[in-house]
Amino acid sequence: MKIVVVGGVAGGMSAAARARRLDEKAEIVVLERSDYVSFANCGLPYHLGEEIPERSSLLLQSPASLHASLNLDVRTGHEVTSIDPDTKQVTYRTAAGSDVMDYDALVLAPGATAIRPPIDGLDLPQVHTLRTVPDADALRALVTDTASRAVVLGAGFIGLEAAEALRLRGLDVDLVDLAPHVLPPLDAELASLLDDELSSHGVTTRVGVAAEAIIPTRDADHPVEVRLSDGTRLAADIVVLSVGVRPDTHLAAGAGLELGPNGSIVVDTTQQTSDPWIWAVGDATAVRQAVTGAVGPVPLAGPANRQGRRAADAILGHLTEANHAKPVIATAVVRVFGLTAAVTGASQFQLTRAGIEHHVVHVHPGHHAGYFPGAETINLTVIFAPDGRLLGAQAVGKAGVDKRIDVLATALTAGMTVDDLAELELAYAPPYGSAKDPVNMAGMVAQNVLDGTLTLWYPRDLETVLDTALILDVRSPSEFRRGHLPGALNIPHTELRGRLDEVRAAAAGRPVRVHCLSGFRSYLAHRILVAAGFDSANLSGGMLTMRAARPQLALETS
Repeated sequence: MKIVVVGGVAGGMSAAARARRLDEKAEIVVLERSDYVSFANCGLPYHLGEEIPERSSLLLQSPASLHASLNLDVRTGHEVTSIDPDTKQVTYRTAAGSDVMDYDALVLAPGATAIRPPIDGLDLPQVHTLRTVPDADALRALVTDTASRAVVLGAGFIGLEAAEALRLRGLDVDLVDLAPHVLPPLDAELASLLDDELSSHGVTTRVGVAAEAIIPTRDADHPVEVRLSDGTRLAADIVVLSVGVRPDTHLAAGAGLELGPNGSIVVDTTQQTSDPWIWAVGDATAVRQAVTGAVGPVPLAGPANRQGRRAADAILGHLTEANHAKPVIATAVVRVFGLTAAVTGASQFQLTRAGIEHHVVHVHPGHHAGYFPGAETINLTVIFAPDGRLLGAQAVGKAGVDKRIDVLATALTAGMTVDDLAELELAYAPPYGSAKDPVNMAGMVAQNVLDGTLTLWYPRDLETVLDTALILDVRSPSEFRRGHLPGALNIPHTELRGRLDEVRAAAAGRPVRVHCLSGFRSYLAHRILVAAGFDSANLSGGMLTMRAARPQLALETS
């Protein structure tokens, strides 16, 4: 058996290493076009920012170490230029010329390439992507004592990490994205929290605009200028291009393999392509989203590693039914200075676009017991179906975010409902959590929505509410004076039972829409109002969510 793997890093090297562990006698050759077959590409932004100071820390394996430990024939600087499925051969190019290689089984792990938008100036020496070790080398070389300004194009995961890294190196940073907010996979009411964090650390965000050109200047201090669609001109020493990636599938296309959305390689649940002797793994392959059913590439390291392992199992007859590929839930996390943002499953935007009915709850619990010093707020959104099935979750906060999203990702994979979330038995001690963990709390709030105990209104409903309902603010008078919604009536929730006539007179037959800071006190008030016969609804997540969802909202003070 001769297994040829085209491409290294996560998917390709996982396939090669697993194949060797399963078959000591197989001939396994890895052809990698670059000089680096196994490196920590997820660590590149942290190397740029000097949090990982040593370049060598990113180089996980070399051809020599892989030969010594796994007896793999790893050849860097070998670029495969074509595949002939009929003869089961690949043609490759090196500095010495071209040659061909036979295979019994072929694994394609070509990865993805950075999207290059159709604008002038992308080939200027100040413009770089951040996907490879040479990319990081080039950017670090530009961060000199004289460099003072950087522009990052694209505010996704890598763009955010690059912006943070360059700011940590002392540069002034502008972060630009055509999307309406930073980190587009995150829903707007959480993304605004990241925007505030970026601003507080000196990063200027410019969303809803696109770069139209990058042009050289005669300014010795700032050699290039980025021109935006709104007319803004940004002087820069460095420009990082991070507007997304697309599957690198020209080899697959040339071999006649079936391609799917965005040109991604179509594979079955064993990673086999439309050719019976070719498998494909990683960022170039098409996967199915578990919640929406959408098919396309998902460029994440975790799925790529598992796909590589699965392909090797399939090639060597080791695959069981339990190990066949399952739809992905695209769990991801990113640090933005002092905040962590994480997502799993589908967002509200994705569900709405897919026409999938859903409910949403927002909660703002502490990451551990409130009476234990240092509790930080987790801004948690949980999205679920009318039958209670979990569809997605997102969170932003200073601590405890990754833990909760990992729990929710596990619950989503297991097909759990919000009832299951409410009943999960999670580790608790005051320094680590609460007796009602944030996951439990979100599940309980969702239960209340489904059983009718709780009716919610949302920031998007504000104009309708202002026109048709009485807004009842049940915070304390001091909180109310610091800023409240227009025309709101303030009655603290502890006084509400004795002042229902006042509410009835102010409502004058209109519905009552109640809120507090986080949604808990107003939930208590909502139950009092419902018991008294009012048409009541509670603002999901309270003013914390309202302010995050509508940061430009003008509040009244009195």
